[in-house]
Amino acid sequence: MQTTIPVDDAVGMILPHDITEIVPGTFKGPAFKKGHIIRDEDIAHLKRLGKEHIYVVKLESHQIHEDEAARLMSAALIGEGARTSSAPVEGKITILADRDGLLKINKESLLRFNMLGEVMCSTLHDNTPVKKGEIIAGTRLIPLLSDRVIIEEAVQIAGSGSPVIQVRTLRQASAGLVITGNEVFHGRIQDRFEPVLRGKLQELGSEILQVRFTPDDPDLIAEAIGACLSAGADLIVTSGGMSVDPDDVTREGIRRAGATDIVYGTPVLPGAMFLTSRIGQVPVLGLPACGMFHKITVFDLILPRILTGESIGRKELAELGHGGLCRSCKDCRYPVCNFGK
Repeated sequence: MQTTIPVDDAVGMILPHDITEIVPGTFKGPAFKKGHIIRDEDIAHLKRLGKEHIYVVKLESHQIHEDEAARLMSAALIGEGARTSSAPVEGKITILADRDGLLKINKESLLRFNMLGEVMCSTLHDNTPVKKGEIIAGTRLIPLLSDRVIIEEAVQIAGSGSPVIQVRTLRQASAGLVITGNEVFHGRIQDRFEPVLRGKLQELGSEILQVRFTPDDPDLIAEAIGACLSAGADLIVTSGGMSVDPDDVTREGIRRAGATDIVYGTPVLPGAMFLTSRIGQVPVLGLPACGMFHKITVFDLILPRILTGESIGRKELAELGHGGLCRSCKDCRYPVCNFGK
């Protein structure tokens, strides 16, 4: 139960919730925190904040306060690799990444949770690479008080199926690079793929075990892939030879190496001629020439997911069409952008 009293009569009363103050461009936070005992000198400040009345709250048995609701909901929402802030602030609990990795959001459960109306949870996009300590979500009860039945339902939704919010660890791969093309193999041009791919893999905690250069010959490409596997590579990345020209035979080389589950082509720009497959349990990725010229491509969207153990097939690639157009910004800020979202 809650009633209001005039602010002039509130001296000695205990605030049941934070009172927020906003100074545009300077500050947003609690001017008075929950539990504060109102003093004579606070009255003028409260009036400057537009408070002519304040709430006096008495919880009934079926009701729940925003702080308790936030604690219950946040605990139900998070899975491995995520943690909550220590206490609610203005009724909200912040959810943080507890390790470096790939953020995974159960979008279906999140929608059901937010459809309840009196509760909310907002997150970063699914499949966003995150760092330990980064804010990835926030949750709260929207009104000050609610019926406990609603929170019980919210907790039940959040706890059903896979966690709504989790951060998956990226495995440390030992990659074999197979760089194809007559022009590179015969020394007519300098290879630009290896330093790019080496940097991308190292940034995600993986290493390059072996680099092989081959001409545009499918049997030699298959042989190079096999050599990388024999050396212990648990990830194969090929570069070049993925378009429709007669000399572009990398796809055939991948097939001859024994690859299965081959999926060629994506609705992503740059990266339409990207390929995914596997040899046994080893992922094999075919990167087209766009990987040399664009800082971010479909490879950057797929590689972290591969490193979490996710299988990428036609459906997963097709889903990337929505948000799959890179803006090619002069000052690239990926992943803080819409690409792949």
